[in-house]
Amino acid sequence: MPQFKVLPAGDTALVVEFGETIDRNLSAQVLALAHRLKQEQPDGVIETVPTFRSLMIHYDPLIAPFASLSARIAALLKDTRPLLQPARLWSLPVCYEEEFGFDLSDVAARTGLSPADVIERHSSITYHVYMLGFLPGQAYMGDLPAEFDLRRRDTPRTRIPAGSLAVAARMTCIFPLETPCGWHVIGRSPVPLWRHGPAASALLAPGDKVSFTPVSMREYAALSARAIDGALEITPRDIAVEAAA
Repeated sequence: MPQFKVLPAGDTALVVEFGETIDRNLSAQVLALAHRLKQEQPDGVIETVPTFRSLMIHYDPLIAPFASLSARIAALLKDTRPLLQPARLWSLPVCYEEEFGFDLSDVAARTGLSPADVIERHSSITYHVYMLGFLPGQAYMGDLPAEFDLRRRDTPRTRIPAGSLAVAARMTCIFPLETPCGWHVIGRSPVPLWRHGPAASALLAPGDKVSFTPVSMREYAALSARAIDGALEITPRDIAVEAAA
């Protein structure tokens, strides 16, 4: 059974903590419990929210008091293990041209690489989606090599465009909406990560895998036009990974 702590988070939520680091083993434990709760559907559990190293559980205390729900979670964790499960692998187009990658040259200088090498290394990795947060549909993805363990910018930008692809602290994100940002922007994707409307939803989910495919400015413009028209369809394929069980 994994090591964990159950902590109250107000009157209607609790947090199950699995550790203090950001790594895929802890993420697998978080996602395994989330998947198990989805399967079991314990009375009173309303929603689960995975984070880097913990799972927040929203619940109805009149149906499932904190003590009884904590005991139920401990019982489930006794036989919950990360196993080989299908995960979704997304291939997302990204234009790394410096018109979009405001900080590409700076990242190259900081890492001791050429801009072309930064692009090659960044786009050669299959990333793990740890969690969604900060903005609707924003996926925190890891893990970049050690040379990309970059501090945030000393002076954050007051605004970056939606779709901006950025790196910091060995993580990478596509920012779904226009936003202030202190990360290092190295490209832009035309793929909407958040679907607006009555059935609003995020494209990516915790546990997904993501790779980035470099595209030219011309290809980006064509894809962006299709996205604006609602005609850009990006579909994943299933792969077997060490993930939630």
